[in-house]
Amino acid sequence: MAIGFIGLGNMGEAIVRRLLKKEVVRVFDLREGAREKLAQAGAKPLASAAKLARECSIVMTCLPKSEHVGDVLFGRGGVAAALAKDSVVIDMTTGDPSETLRFAALLKDMGVHFADSPVAGGPHGAAAGTLAMFVGADTSVFDRVAPLLRIISPNVFHTGDVSTGHVMKLVNNVIASGVRAITFEAITMAVKNGILLETLAEVLPSGSARSYTTEVALPQLLEGKFAANFSIELLVKDLTLATKLGLESKSPMLLGNMVRELYQIAGNELGQDADITKILRLFERQSGVTVVPG
Repeated sequence: MAIGFIGLGNMGEAIVRRLLKKEVVRVFDLREGAREKLAQAGAKPLASAAKLARECSIVMTCLPKSEHVGDVLFGRGGVAAALAKDSVVIDMTTGDPSETLRFAALLKDMGVHFADSPVAGGPHGAAAGTLAMFVGADTSVFDRVAPLLRIISPNVFHTGDVSTGHVMKLVNNVIASGVRAITFEAITMAVKNGILLETLAEVLPSGSARSYTTEVALPQLLEGKFAANFSIELLVKDLTLATKLGLESKSPMLLGNMVRELYQIAGNELGQDADITKILRLFERQSGVTVVPG
């Protein structure tokens, strides 16, 4: 079972490093430096995505958008044409569920299986082996790939058929980004009315308002760190996919759309590459108070 991995950004690199603890991994990225960096960690870099596909029975992708996955599989990357029958493609991109279904159908016609397996927890979660992994696939395909995915993290969840992994990731990101926004809005109001950030970071994780934001982001803010390592631009992409799915399935996303627009405003004001935690600066400006100096 030869394994290949395409897409060596912050998340992809961290995932490959986990896999290398137990597997030989062939890697490809358009950036030669990214390939060579992982070669130093024991990976086998290849010069093209198609060459990687010819050598592997399982190919994993972790790319910014579904359009990039489509290009790698069926466009310039040439992966689909290079794969042997009964191979498996595992897409870890936070992708568009409708595109995922289209990719799976095209690959099925070629005798290739598809699983969508986006992850939640960021590069630090990948490094620590604590990612949550949402897998949409036929049961037989899930059973085949689950042992490999559990090398990355024990938190592997079979969410249903193909595309449900991507649906679950969009649900996760809508909820997480909404909680982050309302938490930052409220703590800004609290600081303006005399409560220290240190007190908020101590109290909130102990009550019913506890969340990933209170347990992880607030302690980081105490250290002056805006460290989600995820850009506003990519989050707006995910929120747009979620609200698009709501529109397509006639499931209202009133609050989801509001959250998306809030982060779009943040991107326009702070820069699309700004870390998602920088949305705190919007609330600081509107309130005329500094929560985190700097």
